[in-house]
Amino acid sequence: MRRLRRWYAWWVRHAPRLRDFLYVGFSLLTIVLQAASGAGGWSPKDWYVLGAGIVASVALLWRRRFPVTVTAIAVLAMLTGSIFVPMGLALLTLAIRRRDLALVILGLAAYAAYVLNSWGTENQIWVSIFTGPFLVGTWIAIGAYVGARRDLMASLRDRAERAEAERELRSEQARLGERARIAQEMHDVLAHKVSLIALHAGGLEVNPSVGPDKVEGSARLIRETARQAMEDLREVLGVLRSDISVDGADLTPVPKVSDLERLIMASRDAGVAVAYDVSLPDDVPVSVGRTVYRLVQESLTNVHKHARSAATEVQVHGARGEGVTVRVTNVRPVAAGSLLPGAGAGLVGLRERVQLVGGRLWTGPTTEGGWRVEAWLPWADDREQVSDQVETLRADAVLHTEEGER
Repeated sequence: MRRLRRWYAWWVRHAPRLRDFLYVGFSLLTIVLQAASGAGGWSPKDWYVLGAGIVASVALLWRRRFPVTVTAIAVLAMLTGSIFVPMGLALLTLAIRRRDLALVILGLAAYAAYVLNSWGTENQIWVSIFTGPFLVGTWIAIGAYVGARRDLMASLRDRAERAEAERELRSEQARLGERARIAQEMHDVLAHKVSLIALHAGGLEVNPSVGPDKVEGSARLIRETARQAMEDLREVLGVLRSDISVDGADLTPVPKVSDLERLIMASRDAGVAVAYDVSLPDDVPVSVGRTVYRLVQESLTNVHKHARSAATEVQVHGARGEGVTVRVTNVRPVAAGSLLPGAGAGLVGLRERVQLVGGRLWTGPTTEGGWRVEAWLPWADDREQVSDQVETLRADAVLHTEEGER
């Protein structure tokens, strides 16, 4: 079997050149037989037929590179010496390579040369007129069929290669998207918990003289927060190993009002004065509820990291047909600098989440020197209400931007 494969591979590499020699050999054989068929020795015409046939036959070696020129030489040999086989092989190659005006012109020229060779005898010329289309057309038809089949196979091969390349491209894009999704999810899950840990540790650092009860309470909160962070990390990684969702919706549970309150209480325990006013029905859409949770979580995380326990106000209001408004505002921080380094991906991820559900997000400094994160998320009964709410939020965002610039 291995030897057979080697022979097949060798044949595939050398088959075109072997076919060239086969065509030339067959053509030369017919030319010699035609030239030697005359009675009474070799006449000048027989020598001409032999010479013209050899030229037309050897020219077949270049039939692939110059099909039109080789076919023209063969037609001329047919016209002057009644040499048919080189012309037929040349027409075969031309029909394989080209199916255009050149094939039509040379096909008609070959038919005319075939008919003109019988001009001397009245009966023979009529036979040539009727048999010529079949003889010449057979070579052209076979070549056209082979050429069309080769073009079809090349097109299918090219289509398969493009499909494979597109599949690899889509696979690479899916991998990049999955990496970005994992990074965003890890950021959302861990950044808040780590910022709480840093806030507790910073409190112990700036107040080294606190009593053992305070140290014990802070240590307990740090331990609980670290344990929750590890559980969240384990949950995310476990879901990612068997994630079959399209948009990663199963990575985060649907939050409720109680979850938002628990999130705010965790920040209060870390020493951040958070006032909140949350009014959100439990039947809020899944995507909207998850986005609200992430908005509040990321906003409080930024307060922990960059605002150093600045007083913060969280407002969440929503109703069917009106949408959900989320507003997180903190006052000017007392201390400058950040407890933890920021990658700048939090607000970018929030903007993508909000835009994904059709909402709008505005972030920027307040006139008192604090910072505000405000978003509106659609929750309407029809598209017209959603459009009206979007336009209203857009106008408010422009107004906020102008006030911030002033």
